[in-house]
Amino acid sequence: MSGNRAIRVAATSARLLTGAAVAAACVIGVIAGIALPWPAVVHEPAQVDVTPLPGDTVVVCNGDFRALGRDPSNPQQMVSAGSPRLTAGGAEGDPESTALSAGDLVGAGELPRLTAVAEGRAAPLLGATESIDLDLPDLSGFAAAPCREAGTESWLMGGSVTTGAEDVVILTNPGEVPSTVTLTVFGTVRGTSTAIVPAGTQIALPLSSIAAGAEAPVVKVTATGAPVRAVLQSSLTRTLDPVGIDLQDGVAGPQRHPVIPGVEMFQSDGDDAASGVLRLLSPDADTEAVVTVRGVGESSVADEFPVPLTAAEPVEVSLSSLDPGTYTVEVAAESPLLAGVRVQDGGGPDSDFAWTLPAPEFEEETLVAVPRGPDARLVLSNGEENDVTVVLGLPGVDGGQEVTVPAGSSAAVDVAPRTVYALRTTGPVHAAVVMYAPGALATWPVWPSAGPERSITVYP
Repeated sequence: MSGNRAIRVAATSARLLTGAAVAAACVIGVIAGIALPWPAVVHEPAQVDVTPLPGDTVVVCNGDFRALGRDPSNPQQMVSAGSPRLTAGGAEGDPESTALSAGDLVGAGELPRLTAVAEGRAAPLLGATESIDLDLPDLSGFAAAPCREAGTESWLMGGSVTTGAEDVVILTNPGEVPSTVTLTVFGTVRGTSTAIVPAGTQIALPLSSIAAGAEAPVVKVTATGAPVRAVLQSSLTRTLDPVGIDLQDGVAGPQRHPVIPGVEMFQSDGDDAASGVLRLLSPDADTEAVVTVRGVGESSVADEFPVPLTAAEPVEVSLSSLDPGTYTVEVAAESPLLAGVRVQDGGGPDSDFAWTLPAPEFEEETLVAVPRGPDARLVLSNGEENDVTVVLGLPGVDGGQEVTVPAGSSAAVDVAPRTVYALRTTGPVHAAVVMYAPGALATWPVWPSAGPERSITVYP
């Protein structure tokens, strides 16, 4: 091979190698360009985090206890059987009170709406509870219920339309505009009815008028236009003797794990299934509930059993096999459900009954008002893995009585009637107040106070 030809062959080979390298680089570049993000022009929108100023805390009370059937010519007429005694207080002093109207109630007394005025960025704390003690030919017993904020949805668990029961659904609208309220009845008989509650007004409907023939009825209350406060007033007569009264608050909604502290069980005569009854409802789906019962101060299980539930059909289970004492009832299920326990102190004259409802979990400071009445106890339940310390003090005052609630257990502490307490806790707990003397029984869950306003992101 001549020298010139060798040079040409070498140059050609070099060009081929260079071309192959360039082609390979192009392929790699295309693949990398597909896989890697391309540069882009991004404009971050202007935004700012804003914490709204809290509004006033407004709660509405229940007012007079209503008596039905005192006028034989007008059996649906409601007459005031007595006015309750109010215990109220706030962290910054006594709340402001304005009167609402109860025009459908003959002889109605004052129906208060209480307001704690917001100052600065702290949500005002307010605690208020009413109580009433009746000893009349047609009504006898003790009842108490906290004054609470109105809402757009609530559930009334403990209704009855059996012989001797006179239950009344009470709807209070503390707002400035009328509210349209839909009442949906779950039970062996289903039904829906509608009522208009004018602004600043309370009305009441006999449960028998909307749930006639329903066994163990549960009522869903839905308000549009303005939120309302829903309360179920109950009374019971056996033969000719009144055997108890009760005021039952509405439950906010179904839960997968409702916790019911403060279930007070009494000595029953023989096989008295009515001494303790658990009512359950799964509104939307078939499910199985597992019920666990523990004594106060005990971590061991006193009773545990499954309850199959059919959607939209309430079920009742007797708890009368439990020994006398105070218990916490926990229910767990895959689908959200509602629960409540009815307990009764005997079955004859000078007895009383009460519905015990699930208590929401709270860990922020909250106020609890204990009204005038019999001996009272605060029952605390801790479902967490660590002990919780609850400080029971006075509003606006540091310190107080410390109560240790063991992990997976509960505790109880005596509290004084006609007193407003501030509860401060180191962890989440459930709580209920129980007031009891022979023939006088009331219990209600402790509801969290209005919390601080959360920040929201504003985009101009």
